Amino acid sequence: MIPALLKNNGRLHDFTTEVVEQSEGTYLFKGPLFTNMDMMITIDPANVNYILAKNFPNFDKGPEFKEIFDVFGDGIFGAEYESWESQRKAIKAVMMQPRFQELVATTSWNKVETGLIPIMELVSETGTEVDVEELFQRFAFDCSCILVLGHDPTSLCKELPHLPHEKAFADAEEAILYRYMLPQVIWKLQRWLQVGKERKLKVGMENVDQFLSHWISVKQQNHTVAGKEDFDVLSSYMRAAEGNGDDEPNIPQEIWRDSIMNLIVAGKDTISATLTWFFWLLATNPAEEEKIRQEISTNFQMMSSHVGKWEFTDVEELRKLIYLHAALCETLRLFPPVAIQHKASIKHDILPTGHHIKPNTIMLLPFYSMGRMKSIWGEDCLQFKPGRWISESGRIRNEPSYKFTAFNAGPRSCLGKEMSFTQMKIVAAAIISRFKIQVAEGHPVCSNTSVILHMKHGLKVKISKYE
Repeated sequence: MIPALLKNNGRLHDFTTEVVEQSEGTYLFKGPLFTNMDMMITIDPANVNYILAKNFPNFDKGPEFKEIFDVFGDGIFGAEYESWESQRKAIKAVMMQPRFQELVATTSWNKVETGLIPIMELVSETGTEVDVEELFQRFAFDCSCILVLGHDPTSLCKELPHLPHEKAFADAEEAILYRYMLPQVIWKLQRWLQVGKERKLKVGMENVDQFLSHWISVKQQNHTVAGKEDFDVLSSYMRAAEGNGDDEPNIPQEIWRDSIMNLIVAGKDTISATLTWFFWLLATNPAEEEKIRQEISTNFQMMSSHVGKWEFTDVEELRKLIYLHAALCETLRLFPPVAIQHKASIKHDILPTGHHIKPNTIMLLPFYSMGRMKSIWGEDCLQFKPGRWISESGRIRNEPSYKFTAFNAGPRSCLGKEMSFTQMKIVAAAIISRFKIQVAEGHPVCSNTSVILHMKHGLKVKISKYE
């Protein structure tokens, strides 16, 4: 099994899909002796529901997760039990505030209006090619930093400056997935010798630590400015720590850094990866793109001072974009940003499919593969069909979270789901109503070997103004 895994390391997600499909949905991967690499891989919706929801208490992250994902520290991704509950409660208290939700929308639109649109207009005028994945990464990074730190790094500008801390996140995600593929003794040896991806990981995380430490310090110094009350996550943590956080639970200061980094990663990478795959799918399915453009024109052309060019006014109006929402759901089905979920059993268990699980068995749930199963999504599962998400009444069809797993399921389901759709709709509507995007001739499109489903070579495109 190890040779097959190494042979297919450049197409890991598709290889996993082939394996689980041949195994009727559940597969026991056996690693070499004494490597602790045995893993149960399952895409069966009943098993996924059981692991993530019905028997949630018996499946935690496990000790292997802590070692593999050590760069995330004690943040919400790796936290368990009381620490996880405290962080989730604190984050939810911030995100559910109307003023924070308004901040999400206005921040996103400001970045689109002052950063994304001007760059795309420049590219369209010069006729040059541009990597839109990089633009979306910079957009999402700036927005995440504003919402979490209260700081705008302004990475999305015409100069496209090199920011080591922004690039470091991608290096970390790639190194983490390779830790899954290699026996623990090998990647730990690489870490000790400081070679390969472990070296890139160390240098990258040093840049991230310096960036976060600096802006946490700046926020602490400015936090007490009279009459100033910021709504970002870090400011909320600080108010809670002072004991006047309006019933927000307290998070120890030593966890701030880890929690903040986790939230920046969540916002930066999931949004940018989804938007990249979304615009590639539209470029290869022009009829679907035209349906979205017509929907935008029908609902908003009389509301904009620039006829035919959509402009953001308020969040409620985004709900009119049903087909756009469906197209984003379809993108997330085929290309979920978090392609694999990791769990570990605490004690012996039996899955709904009858498979016996020993204590401390690693459970891998390949969400990417689930979106490509005929048994789950039908014979046309590989086709991009936004219409599958629209009911007969013209509303969005709600699928169970253990079937549509892009936002996880059960108690650990994503808190930022609605926020993500708000940001993605703002970007998509603004671009589609103004520009036509075509993939550069000969540009290779495939997924990267990373825990986040980026494109391996980015997405080089040509942009023209839509008249």
